[in-house]
Amino acid sequence: MNKTSKLHMTTDEFRKQGHKVIDWLADYYEQIEDFPVLSRVKPGEIRSKLPVSAPKKGRDYNDILKDMDLMMPGMTHWQSPNFHAFFPCASSGPAILADMIATGTGIVGMLWETSPSCTEVETHVLDWLVDMMGMPDKFKSSSSGGGVIQDTASSSTLISLIGAREYASNGEFNMDNNSKRLTAYVSSQSHSSIEKAIKVTGLGKDSMRVIAVDEQFAMIPEKLLEQIEQDLKNGFTPAFVCATVGTTNTTAMDPIDKIGKICNEYNIWLHVDAAMAGAAALCPEFRYIQNGLEYANSYTFNPHKWMLTNFDCSVLFVDDRKKITNAMSVVPEYLKNKGSASGEVIDYMDWSIPLGRKFRGLKLWQVINYYGIEGLQTYIREHVDYTQQLKNWIDEDLDYEIIAPVPLNLICFKHKKGNEFNRKLHESVNQSGKLYITRTKINGEYILRFSIGQPTTTIEHIKESWRLIVETARSLD
Repeated sequence: MNKTSKLHMTTDEFRKQGHKVIDWLADYYEQIEDFPVLSRVKPGEIRSKLPVSAPKKGRDYNDILKDMDLMMPGMTHWQSPNFHAFFPCASSGPAILADMIATGTGIVGMLWETSPSCTEVETHVLDWLVDMMGMPDKFKSSSSGGGVIQDTASSSTLISLIGAREYASNGEFNMDNNSKRLTAYVSSQSHSSIEKAIKVTGLGKDSMRVIAVDEQFAMIPEKLLEQIEQDLKNGFTPAFVCATVGTTNTTAMDPIDKIGKICNEYNIWLHVDAAMAGAAALCPEFRYIQNGLEYANSYTFNPHKWMLTNFDCSVLFVDDRKKITNAMSVVPEYLKNKGSASGEVIDYMDWSIPLGRKFRGLKLWQVINYYGIEGLQTYIREHVDYTQQLKNWIDEDLDYEIIAPVPLNLICFKHKKGNEFNRKLHESVNQSGKLYITRTKINGEYILRFSIGQPTTTIEHIKESWRLIVETARSLD
């Protein structure tokens, strides 16, 4: 910090105001249950309270911090113990503090040379994860593979698809003249980010094949094989299969083992998307979700969902890093250096779309060191136990029906009075401000989704949330 210029914040003021920000955050977490979980503002309401023009002269930071009072009504509180929408996006004290250090130091880890610690800590902590989760050793940096941190699973999937595209076309893919006619395979329950990646990589939506699922919403391997063989007969080149471990809709588990054997036989890139559910493999009893992972060319999950590492932090593992770097690497003269030329270092700029990279590995480092493997396992197991308890309560109530398997921390259920009633129930519960859940549509039915994963959530919160749902439904009769 500049100690002499009147333009910049001095180190003394930074220290003073920094303490206030930490206090503000600590107070926020202590008071978080006092706020409506889902923001109740109308479109444009927050902007209408903000100054029309930017200030001509700088303001005192005390006043700037007070602006949070204007913004608070427009915040949906993802860290609330009563947030059960979408998926968990669990943060923690050590993750927040690590993010502050990474932001404060302001390093850009595009090359090993631009900050060796940024690169080497990331490589090391991702090797830790391979061991912690019982993954195949081929995903370690000591092998031909390795791991890299992306912002989200959307980026991880995109990078994997780029690698698959170049691998299948021998580096000759051309969007203007795609003689290879590459095809990609997903299930009807796969995340929408995969379709977006297919578009972005230039394969085009017409290249996507949607494979049917079984009664548990998992991809049917036999249907995948039929489609692959049909495409081969029609002159297409099958290039990419995405198997999902824990789909967004229902936490369905695609059979990686059977899908992997098909991909292995036909030399097709297998990508495994375990964005939310992957963290469960920290516990040995849940590692069955990884059966068949030895067939995968790439694998991703998000510590920023269910591993106490705040957004954004998605890890991508590949079995052969050259398949990625050969597809991604562009090194102009101004980025060349002795370390990179020696081949002794990793330059993560070659593993991702952005050139610049934040020190995200520090969050994982501090979280794993703070909680330890046993602490993280306890956290996962508690949430699975809470989910099973909620499942029991729903099963015991004859007015409700669970419509999908409940392997981990998501329950999909409905009230038996039909779609319109479930819509009203859903909206009423969320409008109460005491709970936030989301919905989906399965087999034409309006389904309620209840996701568990916040670090502040206790079984008492779950019990109160279920009571609210039941009482709200009765009030609608």
